[in-house]
Amino acid sequence: MSDLLLVRHGETAWSANGRHTGRTDIPLTAAGVEEAISLAPYFRDRHFALVLTSPLRRAVATAQLAGLNDGVTDPDLYEWDYGGYEGVTTAEIRRTRPDWSLWTDGVPPGDAEHPGEDAAQVGARADRALARARAVLAEDRGDAVIVAHGHFLRVLTARYLGLPPQDGRLFLLRTGTVSILSTEHGLPVIAGWNTHP
Repeated sequence: MSDLLLVRHGETAWSANGRHTGRTDIPLTAAGVEEAISLAPYFRDRHFALVLTSPLRRAVATAQLAGLNDGVTDPDLYEWDYGGYEGVTTAEIRRTRPDWSLWTDGVPPGDAEHPGEDAAQVGARADRALARARAVLAEDRGDAVIVAHGHFLRVLTARYLGLPPQDGRLFLLRTGTVSILSTEHGLPVIAGWNTHP
């Protein structure tokens, strides 16, 4: 089976200062643009059987700047909906909830545009995206790429490995990086993680 490459979008103003950025559609910073452009040589001479991107412009722009121009947007690839914690940093949340963890405690509901999700809901979206990618990868016509967001890709990685969505907490993921999910002896493995080519 071919590999599944994961690309986390380049830096945004909110990712730079640790604000939870779920469905808020903000652009890349100048540094984020540079991160995305720097990925282009890695993808230049490769053929991909499938390129999926989150519909949010930070992911779409990263894909385009990296030379992944044949991407199809997929609403299952949206970032975790942080509900009432949209735009809030972990440090701010912990002023009133000192032991809070996104992975185990979730988020409070927000407004109509940010109702919030728990790990299981994000995991269900990741499972659907993985099913689409695996169907293409099984044909062995080339690798697949998903361009999306930090927490979502961490959950997707946990699900790829057969772990519960909450175990995405184990996989730190920086902006503007490439990770590779593969197989060894028919079992899912991480072949590369959080790298900047």
